[in-house]
Amino acid sequence: MKRVLGSRSCLALVFERFGQPEDVVKLQEIPLARIGDEDVSIEMLASPVNPADVNVIQGVYPIKPPFPAVGGGEGVGIVTAVGSQVTSLHAGDWVIPALPRQGMWSTHTVQPACNLTKVSQKIPLDLAATLTVNPTTAYRMLRDFVSLSPGDCIIQNGANSGVGQSVIQQARVMGVKTINIVRDRSRDEADSLRQVLLNLGASEVVTEEFAGSHSMKELMEKYRRPLLALNCVGGKSATTLMQLLGTKGVMVTYGGMSKQPFTISTGMMIFKDLKSVGYWNSKWMEENVGSSEYEKMIADLCQLGEEGLLTPPPCEHHPLKDFAIALSNAMKPYVGRKQIIDFKQKSAL
Repeated sequence: MKRVLGSRSCLALVFERFGQPEDVVKLQEIPLARIGDEDVSIEMLASPVNPADVNVIQGVYPIKPPFPAVGGGEGVGIVTAVGSQVTSLHAGDWVIPALPRQGMWSTHTVQPACNLTKVSQKIPLDLAATLTVNPTTAYRMLRDFVSLSPGDCIIQNGANSGVGQSVIQQARVMGVKTINIVRDRSRDEADSLRQVLLNLGASEVVTEEFAGSHSMKELMEKYRRPLLALNCVGGKSATTLMQLLGTKGVMVTYGGMSKQPFTISTGMMIFKDLKSVGYWNSKWMEENVGSSEYEKMIADLCQLGEEGLLTPPPCEHHPLKDFAIALSNAMKPYVGRKQIIDFKQKSAL
């Protein structure tokens, strides 16, 4: 039976305590805040389920929202009304959260205008829905740690992740070569994935096993020694990245999917002058939102999207009522598709 909402209410995915998503996330009708002078009313269109969203629900992420909390750190919506003091946004605009914030898993939301960023409606909806996290992470890591020039080379693990795919596409535009490492899998699966990443612009795609072999060293001779390594796996995979870096190279760790620590030899640190640093995109966004550099980043990414040079990862859409399927799929290891909660599907209501 179709649910009928009150004029000042909406449907949202709510959790009132930390725990496993299947235990604590509920679809509820909640009051919708009244729009203030500096607020914007939004009808949500689509929102992904990211690993960080799951970690927030589990209570293991640094950001811990007050209860009851509405999940979802990013997404895209359409402006339906603006407060009397809002001049930067208008009804009909597409908007995304200016930085990852909870509360996007809701059919409607009211947000301060300063918390939102307008995006082009010429880019794919799935790209807009996922723009706040993965593409911005890739953009910053390609620019903030080493100075890259056309012909330079970088290396990354977890290359088929959302960030990894965005790195490949953005690096190609910069004229930078990418050596991409993916987890071990069957030959047919590896060949299929290799072709997907090559089509995005990857220079090389190899498995973890190959990356640790002598053949990898021979392959690397075709390219300039990498100046930048991007690590989202940790463990042995991260150690391999460090071994493949060139002198004065930098490894940036932005994730740890293996949940394993990595070791770096003293010799590499001293004689190759390597550096290992961490990067948390949410912190950069919080410190720089509204700045000219932030605005340029969003504009650049939208331009790439309009030109077809930046595409979203493969996505699987679910109506809001099927949120449990989206959450379950997102928690499976090595998921090949980004799970999207699609508010446009009328069965969502």
